[in-house]
Amino acid sequence: MARARLAVWKFASCDGCQLSILDCEDELLQIAAAVDIVHFLEATSHVEPGPYDLSIVEGSVTTPKDAARIQEIREVSKKLVTIGACATAGGIQALRNFGDHAEMMRAVYAKPEYIDTLATSTAISGHIPVDFELRGCPIDKGQLIEVITALLHGRTPAIRAHSTCMDCKARGNVCVTVAHGTPCLGPVTHAGCGALCPTYNRGCYGCFGPSEDARPDALAKDMLERGVKRPEVYRLLSNFNAAAEPFRTEAERHGDQE
Repeated sequence: MARARLAVWKFASCDGCQLSILDCEDELLQIAAAVDIVHFLEATSHVEPGPYDLSIVEGSVTTPKDAARIQEIREVSKKLVTIGACATAGGIQALRNFGDHAEMMRAVYAKPEYIDTLATSTAISGHIPVDFELRGCPIDKGQLIEVITALLHGRTPAIRAHSTCMDCKARGNVCVTVAHGTPCLGPVTHAGCGALCPTYNRGCYGCFGPSEDARPDALAKDMLERGVKRPEVYRLLSNFNAAAEPFRTEAERHGDQE
């Protein structure tokens, strides 16, 4: 029986999620023993053409060339998974979506006419059908192994959908907001990091994007009542997952405040 063919692709990103794949180490060796990794430029220059049983995509679409390339990848992939905040929500580079793109180009590049780019940074799912989205900046390698294993065996990945607050409670953390008044996105952020920042007395930055049924409007109201200023609410929501709903909508409500 032929082994499943796995491909890993990069779009606009920092490569952190691909490095998370390599960081799997022993688990990656087990995966490599079970499948043929036939396209993964972060790890090897050896590539083979499709079709692919599973494609893993990191990064957002920011150029016309990439908008066309992701269509080609989808056509030769039986299953396609996006990994990380860039691929699932446009990433930190999606902050361009809220500004004057032409002005930014003039400010950054001496010859902007030579730069072929889009005015927006968008999630892969905005261009093609996606079989599963794995959140995080970067992703959690344990979740990644679960997704790969599940999809290759034809089952739904068992990925938690609760908020980071649940993980804080499970770890016995003292709530940084209640105890110290620290602004924290934990109540509206998808679990996956193990409540890393609150464990070290820092507020959650929302790296894993909005949790299921997130209500950032209610969280923002609570922050304002605790004395947090509107510009700070805007900055908290305009981070790694700035373009993800409902973070984007709530951020826009506070972005025009002094």
